[in-house]
Amino acid sequence: MNLSKKWVRDFVDLDCTDKEFADEMTLSGSKVEAFEKEGAALSNIVTGRIESLERHPDSDHMWVCMVNVGKAEPIQIVTGAQNLSVGDVVPVAMDDSVVHGGKHIVKGKLRGVESAGMLCSLGELGLTTHDFPYAIEDGIFVLGDDCDKTLGIDIREAIGLNDTVTEFEITSNRPDCLSIIGLAREAAATFQKPLKLHAPAVKGSGKDVRDFLSVDILNPDRCYRYCGAVVENVRVKPSPRWMRERLRACGVRPINNIVDITNYVMLEYGQPMHAFDLRFLKGSHVIVRTAKPGETITTLDGIERSLNESMLVIADEEKPVAVAGVMGGEYSGIMDDTDTIVFESACFNGPSTRVTAKKLGMRTESSSRFEKELDPASCMPAILRALELVEQLDAGDVISGIIDCDKSNRTPRTLPFRPDWVNEFIGINVGADEQKAILERLDFKVENGLIYIPSFRGDIEHQADISEEIARFYGYQNIPNRPLSGVANAKMTPAQKLERRISATLLASGLSEIATFSFISPKHYDRIRLAADSPKRNSVVIRNPLGEDTSVMRTTVLPSMLDVLSRNYNNRNETAKLFEISNEYIPNGEDKLPDENQMITMGMYGEGCDFFTIKGVTEELLYACGVNDYDVAAVMDDPTFHPGRTAEITVDGKRIALLGEVHPKVLENYEIGVKAYLAQVDFSLLLACGNTDRKYHQLPRFPASTRDLAFVCDADLPVLRLEKMIAQAVGKILENIALFDVYVGSQIPAGMKSVAFSIRMRAADRTLTDEEADAAMKRAIKALSAIGIELRS
Repeated sequence: MNLSKKWVRDFVDLDCTDKEFADEMTLSGSKVEAFEKEGAALSNIVTGRIESLERHPDSDHMWVCMVNVGKAEPIQIVTGAQNLSVGDVVPVAMDDSVVHGGKHIVKGKLRGVESAGMLCSLGELGLTTHDFPYAIEDGIFVLGDDCDKTLGIDIREAIGLNDTVTEFEITSNRPDCLSIIGLAREAAATFQKPLKLHAPAVKGSGKDVRDFLSVDILNPDRCYRYCGAVVENVRVKPSPRWMRERLRACGVRPINNIVDITNYVMLEYGQPMHAFDLRFLKGSHVIVRTAKPGETITTLDGIERSLNESMLVIADEEKPVAVAGVMGGEYSGIMDDTDTIVFESACFNGPSTRVTAKKLGMRTESSSRFEKELDPASCMPAILRALELVEQLDAGDVISGIIDCDKSNRTPRTLPFRPDWVNEFIGINVGADEQKAILERLDFKVENGLIYIPSFRGDIEHQADISEEIARFYGYQNIPNRPLSGVANAKMTPAQKLERRISATLLASGLSEIATFSFISPKHYDRIRLAADSPKRNSVVIRNPLGEDTSVMRTTVLPSMLDVLSRNYNNRNETAKLFEISNEYIPNGEDKLPDENQMITMGMYGEGCDFFTIKGVTEELLYACGVNDYDVAAVMDDPTFHPGRTAEITVDGKRIALLGEVHPKVLENYEIGVKAYLAQVDFSLLLACGNTDRKYHQLPRFPASTRDLAFVCDADLPVLRLEKMIAQAVGKILENIALFDVYVGSQIPAGMKSVAFSIRMRAADRTLTDEEADAAMKRAIKALSAIGIELRS
């Protein structure tokens, strides 16, 4: 909303600078985006009178002018304009001046004749013929009688291009501030000045409006009020300069006196208005109703639009003549031969107006106001103001009377006046009298312990809204700091804590987190080689997908991870190490939401990536989450993974993780030209099995004893099984066991392997003897011998 400083001073006396006005209004809750002085880019342009005109000696179309600019001697200016006469007062850009667009003017010579400046057109002042209709577009601007023709004064003062325009950001809950009066009320309350409202006075012609017009509202739930007035003998002409100036300052282009009056009232009162040509209103009957099936209307912009039963229209006895609250019809506008008009001031349902405007794709200045729910009480003063302006501008003869079809609820809303509650709520100490004074400056009434809310403040619904009004005029900057009331008991759930721990661990392991869509294409199941009868192919189907590529909810995250790995590989990223914490969606019947299984998915390829890398990251994750007792077994039957290079990690027989090298055919399907590795960890099982409680022990006081053992066993036997058996046999004195060698070769029988462990033992209360350490090794050898595993000689 643009606010003209000249205009707002009709309603409140302001004696502050532009910056002070912007700062104080922002602090009181009316946010100022910017303010600008009209014509600020112009400099050193003054009024001058043409004293003489002579032909240029070397040009057939140029003139040499002597111009009186209020100085002792006239100045000489050369111009090519053909619309000048002696005695014309025109804008003169002097030497070292700036015109619109930033062009710098200096004196010089034109075809050998000196020119001390330039005579200006409207365009060189940043204006158009809408601002001064009597001027010509392609010639010098000759000032009319509505301008100050004092010679030598700044052109901005002479033509009224000297207003200050302040731009406000108006929130959707304050449509009352989409008006000059609304912002003037805020300014009066902010600066504690009286608000000077004008009561429109209309004389009328003595004829009765009911002889010219009738109004019926068939849908009172969508049209709360409709006021209609008639003006005959319309005299369409340009508006006076003061009105054109104010419209221009608020960003509205002046057109003619009738259209300008409707726009002027809309800006002043915030109430959109419309003017109909009465001769096109069949039966002189206004009917507010919903559109009938198949009806169309050609709107003022010349486009034929199809209507439906959900749209509210203004109709006559035969057809729609306007889309209610949005735009008038083609023949409802004001033409050069218009003689009698109907002024409309109505209030329409906000949601209905917004839906209609959106369906028709024509959001207008009018609809943007109506959709915010305007005040029905403003309809009457707005139409009275329009009729007053008609008489003031001699734009026609006003027919006496106004048809007022009012379906609105006039019962004033009230809230209890509770100053102590407000003080406690905000944390201030403002007396009841001061709170009352603040509210009354905003047109609230406080009587008998009740606050009577003005009809234009539809945003005031609760006691907290009253507190906000007190707070913003008391001054947010004056509210003291204090601790928050109440006790904040919010804390993270175990699942949230675990998720943070997982992210921190994997990031520390060198992986980068990604986020992918939960929707995939069913074709991805073929790309990861799922069996035709795999239960994972049973997906939740999206009823209105964006496309086939996002038509089902994924039952596995692996296709999403492979997609990202493929994109990185084909964008020539040599190495990628990624992870994602996301959901898989398992169908749970037609009438139920799917089960959401949270999974941690990891993927990698490139330098330093192999089976043991992803296994090590997975085990590091399990350790960080407190899962220490688990088993590892080879997996040979998963079609997405390479057989023999895939393993599962189980806890108490339940699979907590699956990891391994991606099958070569899957890599081919995803156009990945190097070996890639995937791992998945079940989040819910990790949460159930994990234990993140840490117990810290003091540093050991006694030395450790270390022994190395090497065994020969079947090549397919998991090393972890051997470690667990050794650990059980050694007992409590075991501090650490580490695999340091695996050998397969000519010195080992075929199908067998040699595995070597480093075993560190320590007692907390003494130094272990060699006998104790040797006895522990014998127990370990004996335990493994029992299942056929021999010590390597």
